[in-house]
Amino acid sequence: MPVSRLFEKAKRLVESGRVESLGQGVYNVVGDHGTYTVVQDYTGKWSCSCPGFMQKAKCSHVTAVILLTKSRRRQKPRQTRF
Repeated sequence: MPVSRLFEKAKRLVESGRVESLGQGVYNVVGDHGTYTVVQDYTGKWSCSCPGFMQKAKCSHVTAVILLTKSRRRQKPRQTRF
């Protein structure tokens, strides 16, 4: 899958609310062909239970979780220290 298509699919998953955080770096992503589990391990490495990730080590589900976590970090208000 071309990178642009992968990114667009991931963006659509996030915008349609199909990414759910379960806590501790674990997410459920409802894809077009099933619900998959995305995990970030203690080293920061991502993995997904979908067949595409197992074959190519990349997928729209992991990309969607990364997009979601980056957008949440940008939205957090910065606290000023006194």
